Amino acid sequence: MRKPFLKSAFAAATVALIAASCGTTSPVITSTPIQNIDQQPLKNIALTDVELKGWGGADLVQDTIPGMSVQKAYDEIIKDYQGKTVIVGVIDSGVDIEHEDLKNVIWVNEDEIPGNGIDDDKNGYIDDIHGWNFLGDAIAENLEYVRIIKRLQPKYEGKTKNDVAASDLAEFEMYQAAQQEFEKEYNETTQNQNYYQQLLASVNNSSKLVSEKLGKEDFSRKELMAMEADTPELQQAQAFLNNIMMNIGDLEEAKEQLQEGIDYFNTRLESHFNLELDGRAIVGDDPYDITDVNYGNNDVDGPDEKKEDAKHGTHVAGIIAAERNNNIGMNGVAKNVKIMALRAVPDGDEYDKDIALAIRYAVDNGAKVINTSFGKYFSQDPEWVTDAIKYAAKHDVLIVNAAGNDATDLDTKMVYPNDQKPGESQEISNNFLTVGASNYAYGDKLVASFSNYGKQNVDVFAPGTKIWATTPLDQYEYLQGTSMAAPAVAGVAALIRSYYPKLTAAQVKQVIMQSGLSSSADVIVGGNPEDVRPFSELSVSGKMVNLYNAFILADKMSK
Repeated sequence: MRKPFLKSAFAAATVALIAASCGTTSPVITSTPIQNIDQQPLKNIALTDVELKGWGGADLVQDTIPGMSVQKAYDEIIKDYQGKTVIVGVIDSGVDIEHEDLKNVIWVNEDEIPGNGIDDDKNGYIDDIHGWNFLGDAIAENLEYVRIIKRLQPKYEGKTKNDVAASDLAEFEMYQAAQQEFEKEYNETTQNQNYYQQLLASVNNSSKLVSEKLGKEDFSRKELMAMEADTPELQQAQAFLNNIMMNIGDLEEAKEQLQEGIDYFNTRLESHFNLELDGRAIVGDDPYDITDVNYGNNDVDGPDEKKEDAKHGTHVAGIIAAERNNNIGMNGVAKNVKIMALRAVPDGDEYDKDIALAIRYAVDNGAKVINTSFGKYFSQDPEWVTDAIKYAAKHDVLIVNAAGNDATDLDTKMVYPNDQKPGESQEISNNFLTVGASNYAYGDKLVASFSNYGKQNVDVFAPGTKIWATTPLDQYEYLQGTSMAAPAVAGVAALIRSYYPKLTAAQVKQVIMQSGLSSSADVIVGGNPEDVRPFSELSVSGKMVNLYNAFILADKMSK
């Protein structure tokens, strides 16, 4: 009687293997979730180059690095299952769709004939093969509060609250707040620019003095400290350069960093704060008319030949879906993904109109997840964006949003986009997931020093410090911010929707929030060692996103 049983068992195993290889959608999960992470040892040694480049996918138990257990999920849960293709809309600065690690995962609009100048699919966009560029050839832009000043100054300049009609009071108060913010930020930027310029001049002058004394242009810190500083000027130069080299390690690197800072502040002064700039003129539309939709083009990586303005969006796209296991560059979080590129974020603050239309475009053209790694603290037409978020919710699309990088409590300061209306605590939808940034140092430095937080307005935390990913022209770089944390979670969401397509956007959000890793640890907030709070109090869930656990919970919820 045993032979038929063995034959049946072998046949069943063979059928299971064939089914798996043929692309069964949902895996059979017998794993148990990762728990009790507070018992895990701290990693007391520096990460290797390999560990640092892939830390976002590491497993806390196996690697003692607080990543999202991405590789563990692939190895132990989904390696034999194909899943379904999921389109992820990346609303950002543009995406280098020809990048070696992205070109095979870029969405293609099959209903559009390339280059014929005709709106074949009649969706309102001509030749939108890979998405849409809502900025046209525009790159530099003002910040939103600068645009508010320019727009409202003719109406309110010189007026006080008593001069304003009750119906205009809210607008007047926004104008006053914009002016205050402008003065504060402009002055701080000018001061920082001057400080960096002075520091760079000091480095150059001190280096010249030391080089003349040593008789050589390049010198080590050891040689610097061995030098006989026989004049007050040399003593000062020696002490100054020693401090620079002790903190940075290399004078040339210090000079590069200082020059980058100067360039950054120059850019802010020349574009972000420039009251004379009309960055939108080249686009040709009215950005304050939501019905004026005939603008932009299909050049989703933007007009810059060097594609420098597409760096942010390309990095975001790579984190989500850079082609896995192709022995090139890096592995994105998700396979089975097609990236829809939507250029709507300039070098400056985005327009509400562009964001609203980009969300609607993504929804109407099949995206099931949208990544929004941008934000601002002023908004002139927030209802356009909230209406678009509701539209996405109605069509079962999950939006994964970056919390922001100002070490600010979002429960006390409104940020846009948001799933709440100003002054209200009630969420407008259940499809909007806001992500703070975590750090690779497990322990009291778990929360990135720059990350915004909020017990009511930040949902989860995910890897966002020093993230290695794609940048234009087949390059790769470390960037950091909640802009990097959000796409990591968008990748997790895409994988859940790939393997459990019947789960709704709201359910996927629930899975991600409930399945994360909890910690009772106290952590430093805002990089301030004197501000220490329970990690559990910094977000709604009090958790770090974990792909391995998310699959386990998604499997239970789907049944």
